[in-house]
Amino acid sequence: MPSKEILQLGNPLLWEASLPVDDVLASENHALIQDLSETLAAFREKSGFGRGIAAPQIGCLQRVIFIRVQPTGFAGPLINPEITWASEDHFELWDDCFSLPNLMVRVSRAASIQVSYQDDHGATRTIAAEGDLSELLQHEIDHLDGILAVQRAVSPTAFSTRDEWERTLRRGSANP
Repeated sequence: MPSKEILQLGNPLLWEASLPVDDVLASENHALIQDLSETLAAFREKSGFGRGIAAPQIGCLQRVIFIRVQPTGFAGPLINPEITWASEDHFELWDDCFSLPNLMVRVSRAASIQVSYQDDHGATRTIAAEGDLSELLQHEIDHLDGILAVQRAVSPTAFSTRDEWERTLRRGSANP
């Protein structure tokens, strides 16, 4: 299957909340998981980065995300994921998103979370995540709730183009 088009900021579907998946084993859900996996792989091959994607980003309002943390780490779909616990400790980072091309947004995320979800066989699973994986799961689950990183900005000046962000990193500063 070819990869799907990734919806961009301005598309109203990105602001919609997704519906729960009722029948995890239905063939259309396996096709959606395949579409997400292939779209993530194609984006990563083209751009050199990318660790996760949510179904709304390819125009499907279902509660499904696909994560592939490279080179080792969690890989696979999370169906109907819900954050069941979040630490009080937070950290700030520059967040990017396939749907916000060339835009970096400074956000605050819980340092650790626990997520309950179903795997592609319908089994209920739980994953404890901290640091990068915690941030990634929060970002992707936000997509399922119709929330974009721009809504999580820590201040009105918490935005940068990717080019400026990369220039700042090369100069050795943490903030553009």
